[in-house]
Amino acid sequence: MLTVRHKIRRMCKKRDMHLPGAEFPILFGSLQPKNRVGYKCFGGAIREIRHTGKALRKNKRAGGCILKRLSDRHRKEDKMILAEKIMTLRKRFNWSQEELAEKLDISRQSVSKWEVGATIPDLDKILKMSEIFGVSTDYLLKDEIEEAGLSGGKDMPEGRVVSVEEANAFMNVSQEVCGRIAAAISLFILSPVTLLQLAALSEAGRISEDRASGVGIAVVLLFVAAGVAICIYNGMKLEKYKYLESEQFSLQYGVEGIVEKRKSGFADKFRISVITGIVLCIVGAIPLMIAAAFSGDDLMMVIGVNILLIFVAAGVHFIVRAGVVQKSYDKLLQCEEYTAENKEVEKKLSYFPGSYWLIVTAVFLGCGFYTGDWGRTAVLTWPVAGVLFAAIYGILKAAVRRK
Repeated sequence: MLTVRHKIRRMCKKRDMHLPGAEFPILFGSLQPKNRVGYKCFGGAIREIRHTGKALRKNKRAGGCILKRLSDRHRKEDKMILAEKIMTLRKRFNWSQEELAEKLDISRQSVSKWEVGATIPDLDKILKMSEIFGVSTDYLLKDEIEEAGLSGGKDMPEGRVVSVEEANAFMNVSQEVCGRIAAAISLFILSPVTLLQLAALSEAGRISEDRASGVGIAVVLLFVAAGVAICIYNGMKLEKYKYLESEQFSLQYGVEGIVEKRKSGFADKFRISVITGIVLCIVGAIPLMIAAAFSGDDLMMVIGVNILLIFVAAGVHFIVRAGVVQKSYDKLLQCEEYTAENKEVEKKLSYFPGSYWLIVTAVFLGCGFYTGDWGRTAVLTWPVAGVLFAAIYGILKAAVRRK
């Protein structure tokens, strides 16, 4: 009469399976948990013997005990593997069991049972965890996948996770406000046009100096006020996404692909907009050069400056409008100027841009009122200020990186 052991070995030979005695953890020796293939083969053999083998029918009590112990051990091992992943991911995001339970709309006790291997989450909860942790379901369910299931195959930074809904909302809001922000910047550039023109007419004796100054400054303030209002209103819409510029975060599983696809579709439009803006800024200087070459009249020079400002405002509108959308993609992908290193540098230099431009504006207004020559003041102040800003900011960034 064949023993249970011989019955198992004969069945394994028919299935081209090799099961040494050391791999029989319950029947024949010590437990070796590293060989999970052996457990599966052994379990398959036992199940067939349970239905057809005479040995188990003769020793029903022993066979039932073997099956129960092996089944319990195999199920326990599966739970512990998933449990460790759930606990590791939860701790990686610095979440308590209560916080994870709230995100999954379950009780804290359920999370606790998952992490100790007492129960296994349902499929819908596993899908939900793959979304909030930014990992694939394969990573959660398959034992052989250790770290490859993490988003993008990279180490997940500690911090918040950007969901698909939040990423889409941010990209949609950016597309909504890009035109308005560009219009606000254009208003700032166009604000001195009226003042310059009235000042030139005043010099030519066609309007009184007091009237030219009063009306011109009123228009400047009106344009600046309108631009500031537009910036504040649209900035408030983007305020909830401010953390994308300064904090490290991770993208939910699948979000990176969505953002990259939209960025790729916008690439041609971005290039065309930037080229158009640059061309307009360059072409805008032509009337000023012509006026300087063929006419020494101050009025013609001011008209040339105003045409330049109008072209620059149009060019900047194209560049800013496309840039706001492009930066929304860069922020989500944490690339270009929004890498982790650059975010740390920007935090330390956050005071500089606002302070710098306030000083430049004060210098422009002071020089303009002192000299009364708003045209030359504008031509000298803003281009020089722009070049100096880039130079000084670059030096400060290099200094911070060295430290």
